[in-house]
Formats: sequence, C-alpha cells, structure tokens
Amino acid sequence: MMQYVQPFIRYIREEKGLSSNTLESYTRDVRQFVEFVEERGLNSADQVKRTHIQMYLNLKKQERMAPATLARKLVSVRSFIHYLIRESVIRQDPSLGLDAPRLEKKPPRVLSIGEVNRLLEAPDVSAPQGLRDKAMLELLYGTGLKVSELISLNVDDVNLDMHFLRCTSSAGKERVLPINGISAGAVKEYITGMRDPLVRETSSDDRALFLNLTGSRLTRQGFWKVLKKYAADAEIEGEITPHTLRHSFAAHLLENGADLRSVQEMLGHADMATTQMYTTSTKRTMKDVYEEHHPRGRDHSNTD
Repeated sequence: MMQYVQPFIRYIREEKGLSSNTLESYTRDVRQFVEFVEERGLNSADQVKRTHIQMYLNLKKQERMAPATLARKLVSVRSFIHYLIRESVIRQDPSLGLDAPRLEKKPPRVLSIGEVNRLLEAPDVSAPQGLRDKAMLELLYGTGLKVSELISLNVDDVNLDMHFLRCTSSAGKERVLPINGISAGAVKEYITGMRDPLVRETSSDDRALFLNLTGSRLTRQGFWKVLKKYAADAEIEGEITPHTLRHSFAAHLLENGADLRSVQEMLGHADMATTQMYTTSTKRTMKDVYEEHHPRGRDHSNTD
C-alpha cells in the first residue's frame, strides 16, 4: 500500500491546493496508517476493513492524542481511501460508518483592549527593529491576517496611501483588506526607517515587506520570537500566539457592532460557522455591559 502514498499526496497537492503544513500532516498520517496495517499482514488495500481503521484510531487514542488530532487522522485516512477508490484500487469504502471523535469546542482566547494596547506599545520605535516589530503587530491586529499571510506580504501588496492591502491565503484565495491609519503609519515608518536602508545595504529580498536583520524575508519562527518577547514585556499572562491577535481583531469588531458577514469576509472564512465562534466572547461582554449599565441589569431585590 505504501506505493500509493506519494501519488496520493501529489494528487491532493495539485487538486486541492492545500498548504505545505496540511500536506505534511496528510503525509505523516497516511504513512502511519499504512505502516499500522502492513505490520498486521495486510499488504493489499482491499484487505483493509472498518475494524482495522477503528483499531488504528483506538491505538492512537491510547497514546493520549487530542480529539482534534484523532479527527484529523481520520480525515487523512478517509481522503486516502477515497483516492484509492478514484484510482480503482479498491471498490468499497471501509471507513463508512466511522464517527470522528467529538471535539470540545473552546472559545478562542481574546485579549482585552488594555492588553492589546500594552502589546502594541511594547516595541521601542527609536530602534529600527522596533519600527518593524511595531508595524507587524499593528498590521496583524489591525487586519486580522494570519501570520503566514503577514510574512508573505510583498511591498507592492500594500497601498499605504489608499489604506488597503492584498493578501493570498495558503489555499491561493486572494482578498483585499482595509488598513487603519495607525497601522498604515506604522508600516510607512518601518519602510523608511529600517526596510529601505536594509535592502540597499544587503541587496537581499527587495520584494518582501518584512525582513529580518540579514535582509531576508522574516520567517514564522522569527515572528513567533518577536511576539513572545513583547507579550512578556507587556506582562500578558497565559499563552499568546499570532492567532490570538486574529481572534482579538474579530471579537473586538463584533463587540463594536460589526456584522458577522463582514468579519467573515475580512478573515477569509469559507464557512460562517467558523466566524460565529467569536460571538461567544462577544455575548459574554454584552452581558457584562448590560448588567453594569442597565437599571435592571443587576438584582436589586436586597436594596431598601
């Protein structure tokens, strides 16, 4: 069965337009599954039954894998099986009837306005690197970009005079987003204060918007280090990731009256249900506001 793995990965890369990270996950998941069944003497794809897939998932569950990881592995295996059916390697789908593990839906962490302000003020803008870091943080929170989209931006993707940018998702979908004046100003100061001099000195990547100190395009790992540093400087407790700023962007828009459809478009979500997860924290905030400000928002039964 292992001989079908690479053709399968090539197929989903060309047909599905998946990101490199997703392709790596599919490759790893499918290889693990094929190794599992081959270790049990099943060398032909048509020998695989539903019980074998269930045994594989049970084994992974015993390894204390998270429900989300188990669900992803089942999706990977199903995709592989559907490919084998498409190629007429097998006729029937042994994964039929298998239920994905139930996922515990936790509301995303959202920073308070105060925490966001402390984070955005943390970079030292008197230094060239601080100008870059300030611009990245402002742009990430100001547009709701993913970190992969942020570091993929080129200079000509950003129109600072008209206050908009063009970004492309990992799936190849392009969207145009507005930039607020503060974010645009921070990016402009970074370009003149660090980026342009660095490009002239190093003759490195003259297209990338955000560069590291060697003049190369900043990486995901590089941005993670930047964010971790400023989160500590801003004394933000708990885990914070680049996606935390994206979550905060969406939640704060909704708190201030933005409609769900517009937020969905700005985030690039294909499904409205994905955007709706931000309404949980928004509703909680609205309840707090109601209880604090409405005359009957609190229980006044004990007052004289």
